[in-house]
Amino acid sequence: MPLLLIAAGGTGGHMFPAQALAEEMLARGWRVKLSTDARGARYAGGFPAAVQIVEVGSATFARGGIAAKLMVPFRIAGGVLGAVMSMLRDRPDVVVGFGGYPSIPALTAAWALRRPRMIHEQNGVLGRVNQIFATRVDRVACGTWPTDLPAGVKGEHTGNPVRTAVLERAGAGYIAPGDYPMDLLVIGGSQGARILSDVVPGAVAALPESMRTHLRVAHQARAEDLERVVAAYEAADISAEVAPFFNDIPRRLSEAQLVVSRSGASSVADISVIGRPSILIPFAAATGDHQSANARGLVAAEAAILIPENQLDASTLSTQMAAVLGDPAAALQMARNAQAQGRPDATLRLAALVETLVTKE
Repeated sequence: MPLLLIAAGGTGGHMFPAQALAEEMLARGWRVKLSTDARGARYAGGFPAAVQIVEVGSATFARGGIAAKLMVPFRIAGGVLGAVMSMLRDRPDVVVGFGGYPSIPALTAAWALRRPRMIHEQNGVLGRVNQIFATRVDRVACGTWPTDLPAGVKGEHTGNPVRTAVLERAGAGYIAPGDYPMDLLVIGGSQGARILSDVVPGAVAALPESMRTHLRVAHQARAEDLERVVAAYEAADISAEVAPFFNDIPRRLSEAQLVVSRSGASSVADISVIGRPSILIPFAAATGDHQSANARGLVAAEAAILIPENQLDASTLSTQMAAVLGDPAAALQMARNAQAQGRPDATLRLAALVETLVTKE
């Protein structure tokens, strides 16, 4: 059986699409290995048991003191040497990197040994590691479109793989806003959820009473913010469910009339595949402002409204929410435009790219 070596780590944003590709390639009769570090291995619990997990040495300059930073090149070099030896023992047919420092050893070894290789970038701006390898691989798969790429590098828009629960609701029928119960879904990454907790309750409270009385809010907030967010909605007599985490986001997305969200790559992919109007507030501290880049496709398609974080306040957000919820025809068109941007077949596109790289030896 041909062997696919997946290199990924660092965060779930890198590991989840890697897992989707692993599952598909196993179904196609491939062997699959995952190359990651100890931190990345913590996100590998969902990978199929058939995937062999190989831990390699790697490190990042983003954490630790001076001594730790001085050791980074040596730890990476050790990881590269280990990856080279591993590939010489069990030669991969294709190596795919999903970003994060743990992907450096395997991609470097693949480049040194001239193995077919590609990277997948989830965001609209290449991460640091993918920037290094973009000109040193055979294919660059892009989860977000358009993606800012180095001069001379051609990207292929595969989309970002989404969970099975999202695929099951792909293109679910949209009920336009009206004089009946309407659902507002508020979601944000753990780092960026606080400002949504600060602003959204006041924005909902400022909506016209005729609109506000029909609204049901599901708001994902950090645990330390729960009490004050619940109090804010109760003070405004707004029906709201507030929790640190919802384990049924796909269902809630499919039932929502409007979504207020950060524009992480996975969130944008989910919103697009299901097809819902959204107001996106990019996380200002995201590396390279990649969340603004992630939102570009939906905004350009008139499927989403973008509010920069430095312009976000209750009045501005309330005005934009009222514009969507008060115009059923426009909201319906936004939902259709969002769905048109979705790539429910992203995993299949990625798998097809992998198979184009296989060479006969």
